Amino acid sequence: MIGLDAVYILTGVMFAAFAISHGFDTSNKRRWRSTTFWGIFAILLMAGSWLPDFLSGVLVLAMVGVAALGLAPGKDTTSDDATRAASAGRLGNKLFVAALAIPVVTMAGTLLLPHLLVHGAPLFAAKHVTLVSLALGAVTGLLLALRLTGAPGHFATAEGRRLADSIGWATVLPQMLAALGGIFAAAGVGAVVATLANNTIPMTQPFVVVIVYTIGMALFTIIMGNAFAAFPVMTAGIGLPLIVGKFGGDPVVMSALGMLSGFCGTPMTPMAANFNIVPAAVLELTDRNAVIKVQIPTALMLLGVNTLIMIFFVYR
Repeated sequence: MIGLDAVYILTGVMFAAFAISHGFDTSNKRRWRSTTFWGIFAILLMAGSWLPDFLSGVLVLAMVGVAALGLAPGKDTTSDDATRAASAGRLGNKLFVAALAIPVVTMAGTLLLPHLLVHGAPLFAAKHVTLVSLALGAVTGLLLALRLTGAPGHFATAEGRRLADSIGWATVLPQMLAALGGIFAAAGVGAVVATLANNTIPMTQPFVVVIVYTIGMALFTIIMGNAFAAFPVMTAGIGLPLIVGKFGGDPVVMSALGMLSGFCGTPMTPMAANFNIVPAAVLELTDRNAVIKVQIPTALMLLGVNTLIMIFFVYR
């Protein structure tokens, strides 16, 4: 059965290509730092499900050590600005075909792949079919882009490496922070959060608990960079025992609006590298936090609206 492991392997192959590209970049005397960092990340993605936990931990610490020394981005080896401008003028709106192929293939795969059977058993894992479809969409978009532009295949690796280098070690933050959220939940951080909240804020009114929960979700997301990492901590500490258990709130409403409140923290933190640092790198902005500064007012307004909606509907 094809599931999430296949997506991880495919992603690992991509980062392995980046590492190999760095290794052959003889113009960069410190290339082994980037080669080692992206190479270890590729190994963890491709073989993490089968590596012993201790070895995986050692490899993560090795990545931290290399990142602390500073990565060494190499010189770009793709086409120059004039060539890109000429290609864009020649292709026009056809360039959007490759980009639009990603959501189209993802949607089609999500709807169709669950029905593919082999000897009566599903070929794709139902709970991972959307992510598998997204990976297929990305591969399809890449192939279409190469076909449309006529660029050689190694340009894809070079451009991908350039983007990864411009983001740097923050590329791995989503995976690291999601894992940290699971560790916090297993370690009982939720209970500690509940104790601290009860000792500092009077939890006698239902609406106060909601405010603490939604703002706490946003704050933990800002710290962790990932609402999925914040959710088990805040829900175990405040959402379930107080909103649901003590005041009889609806767990469905609490969970849905709690996640939305966490997502309000995502636009306000550089820890959410895939949302905030990547766009700044792609747009080549001089201020790496420019995207965050623009998003903060909207995020705060959405957080207030989510809080009000939960206050009015979670206890009905």
